[in-house]
Amino acid sequence: MERQYPTLPMRPLQVERQEFFYFRHGTQCLIANFSVAEGRIVAPSILDTRKEADFSAHIQQTIDTDPEACWLFIVDQLNTHKSEALVRLVASHCSIDCDLGIKGKEGILKSQKTRAAFLSDKSHRIRLVYTPKHASWLNQIEIWFSILVRRLLKRASFSSKENLRQRLIKFIEYFNTTMAKPFNWTYTGYPLKA
Repeated sequence: MERQYPTLPMRPLQVERQEFFYFRHGTQCLIANFSVAEGRIVAPSILDTRKEADFSAHIQQTIDTDPEACWLFIVDQLNTHKSEALVRLVASHCSIDCDLGIKGKEGILKSQKTRAAFLSDKSHRIRLVYTPKHASWLNQIEIWFSILVRRLLKRASFSSKENLRQRLIKFIEYFNTTMAKPFNWTYTGYPLKA
């Protein structure tokens, strides 16, 4: 969004005033990985969509940064995180040569549940761990997204999708060089009851 009129600065006894009217230039989808051990953003993707192929390509791009490593991705319950393309990608990288079945009909590809079971198999070198529904606070990338919103997006004005894209890239570079550190969860409240 680009504000139609400039924001009016603070004056004595008056807060900054932001214009409500805006021009909409489109959207961008940021798919990012948060390295829990380093506190850095790794191999981000900024795209026009967040479809099955986009997420699978993002995971491929991430794996390409260290092709022989073991990868553990913590993700939420979004349908693209349990896709056919992702199953085929993991099967290929883990040298799993078996009949995966037919999407919606049989085998590993039958349903999101069967695909998720395959993708979270502990014997695979590349696997996904799914956070429970309504528990996004368990996924540390969500904490980073809130930092992104507060530091860059809130009250911002972008003249184009490319302007937004460039500002996102610069913010990620800035974060990784100056702010990156592992999150230290310090919750000291009451323990959860069963």
